[in-house]
Amino acid sequence: MSQTITGFEVRKVGGRIGAEIVGVDAAAELDPGIVAELNAALLEHKALFFREQTLDDVTHIRFASLFGALTTAHPTVGSVDGQPHILPVDGVEGVRANHWHTDVTFVRTPPKVTTLRSLVVAPYGGNTLIANAQSAYDDLPEPLREFADRLWAVHTNDYDYAEPKTEKAAEHRREFLSRKYKTAHPVVRVHPESGARGLFIGGFAQRIIGLSSDESRDILRILQAYVTRPENVVRWRWAPGDLVVFDNRATQHYAPDDYGDLPRRLHRVTVAGDVPAGVDGTPSYVIEGDEATHYTSDA
Repeated sequence: MSQTITGFEVRKVGGRIGAEIVGVDAAAELDPGIVAELNAALLEHKALFFREQTLDDVTHIRFASLFGALTTAHPTVGSVDGQPHILPVDGVEGVRANHWHTDVTFVRTPPKVTTLRSLVVAPYGGNTLIANAQSAYDDLPEPLREFADRLWAVHTNDYDYAEPKTEKAAEHRREFLSRKYKTAHPVVRVHPESGARGLFIGGFAQRIIGLSSDESRDILRILQAYVTRPENVVRWRWAPGDLVVFDNRATQHYAPDDYGDLPRRLHRVTVAGDVPAGVDGTPSYVIEGDEATHYTSDA
C-alpha cells in the first residue's frame, strides 16, 4: 500500500508500524510543506525509512534539525570527533545494545526523535527492530490498561548489565556509567502531539515505584511482552546509505547481536524532547543525577 503526499510516496512496510518514504532527498534543502508532511507521516507510522540517501554528517545534522532542536550526542558517551551532535554506533568488539529500549529514558527529557544513518552494513544480520508502543498499549486488556495508567517506573543507566566480554566493551561500559541517572517516568505516556497513550518502558525501566524488585520484574515483563508482539514490530534490513527516523516517544527498538565479528557502523543524531507526562498530566521527575542540561544543544 502506498500513498502520495506532496510529491513523495509513503509506502507502508508493516501493518502497525513503519513506512518507506520514496521521492525525498534527505540531503537537499526541503520545503517546509514537505517537512510538515514528513512529521505527519512520522506521527502516523512511528518509523520512516529512506533508501539510497547521500547524506554526510553535515547534511544528516541538517535533516534531523528539521524535526526540532538537536541534543548533543549522548549524556555520558562521547561524540564523533568534531561533531558534538553525532553518536557513533559501532558494533566492534562487543559494544552492542542487544536489548529492547527507548533512547536515553534514564534522563528527564529523552529525545523526541532518533535518526540513524548507515555507514558500514554487515552482509547478514545487524537489522534493526522497531516496536509500536502505542498499539501495544491498545492491545492491553482493559483492567491491565487501567492498572498501567497508574504506574510509574524508575529508569536508570546503572543496573546489572551482562559482564563485558572485551576490554573495549568494558571501557564503553565505564564511559556509559560515568554519570549515573535515575528518573521516574509514567509507565503510560501521553504523546504531546497526538494525545495517544503508549507504554513507556523498555530496557532502562528497572523498577515499578511502590512495588518490590520481584513484583516490578513480573509487571514489566508482562507489559513488555505486549510491546514486542510480532504484529507490533517492524524489522529493517540495512543497506549502505539508508536513513531511519523513528518517534522515540512512541517506540522501542532493538539491534540483535547476530552478525558475529562483522563490522556494522551507524551514526545517530537525536532531536531534543520534552518532559513526559502521564495520563493525569503529572510530569516525570529526577530521582538521582541532574537535569542533563549538557545533553541539549542549548548547553
